[in-house]
Amino acid sequence: MQVQPYLVFGGRCEEALEFYKRSLGAEVRLLMRFKDSPEPPTADCMPPGSENRVMHSELVIGSSVVMCTDGMASDDGTFKGFSLSLAPADATEAKKLFDALAAGGRVTMPLAATFWSPCFGMLVDRFGVSWMVNVVGV
Repeated sequence: MQVQPYLVFGGRCEEALEFYKRSLGAEVRLLMRFKDSPEPPTADCMPPGSENRVMHSELVIGSSVVMCTDGMASDDGTFKGFSLSLAPADATEAKKLFDALAAGGRVTMPLAATFWSPCFGMLVDRFGVSWMVNVVGV
C-alpha cells in the first residue's frame, strides 16, 4: 500500500504543474480536464466556464507521485497541516531545489546544517505548499 498526497490548487493547478516541472524536473504523467470527463460534472461542483480546469493530474517527482487538481468550485487551494519532504543526494542539489521552490514563496527555515542533516531547510512555495528539503545523513 502507498500513501499519495493529493493537492487541490483552487484553480491554479496547471500553473503549479508548470512550476514544479521547472523547479523540480517533475513530469506530468496524466492530465484530465473537467471537459474530458466521461461523466460531465454537475453545475454545483463546476461553475460555468470551468471546463478547462484540471480535474485530475499525476505529477511524478523522482520516484514519487503527487496527484493534483484544481478542485471543485468551493475549493480555495489553502494548504495546512502538512509538508512535502524532498531528500536530495547532497547539499548542492538541495540548494538548487530549495532556491527554485522558494522563488515567489517564503523561506521559513533557511538551508543549514542540523544535528540530523548536513543540509536542511523549510519553505512555503508560491502556491502555499509547505516543503522540507533534507539531505539524509550527517
